[in-house]
Amino acid sequence: MDFIIDFFIEAYSNTSFTMMLLELIAFVFGIVSVIYAKKENILVYPTGIICTVITMYILLEAEYFGDMMMNLYYSSMSVYGWWNWSRIKNDSSKIEITYTNYRERVTAIILFFVTMIITYTVYLVNIPTIEWINYIDILTSGIFFVAMWFMANKKIESWIFWIIGDVITIPLYSYRGLGMLSMQYLIFTILAIQAYNQWKKSLVK
Repeated sequence: MDFIIDFFIEAYSNTSFTMMLLELIAFVFGIVSVIYAKKENILVYPTGIICTVITMYILLEAEYFGDMMMNLYYSSMSVYGWWNWSRIKNDSSKIEITYTNYRERVTAIILFFVTMIITYTVYLVNIPTIEWINYIDILTSGIFFVAMWFMANKKIESWIFWIIGDVITIPLYSYRGLGMLSMQYLIFTILAIQAYNQWKKSLVK
């Protein structure tokens, strides 16, 4: 218990009050956003945008360009998802929870590799040496890119990608000293598992 407390205190010992406040706001809105996604509530997007925009600024300040790019993508994809989920046909949502088809899986593979290539290029341009931790960042960028695209189209597989990406990100942010974001992704993992089961039950019905 003391180790956990010391970890948080040490990680934020040189952090300004403004940055800690921004991280706390992002933390809260991130959790709220996943809860709304779990309930298939369109408010997942406005709350998610608040979280990703703030997180993007925090990561930019910390020079974690891969994660920053992903949050920029989250923000733009959230606008698309917001529009897509809000479409109405015959007094009900035009887009329903479904499994991915062959074409969508092929598209996801392409998006995964293209995202990693772009993220790698961004690192190559902005930092002198790409370290092992940056390669993990590049991998999670591809995973989360696909997860967000699937989410915007209400594909149940989105939660599988969220779970995988979240599990990798927990120790990654912990290693970087971003304790609050690390804990956020731990909560994300738990919620994502619950959401997958809930969406699966809804799909069966």
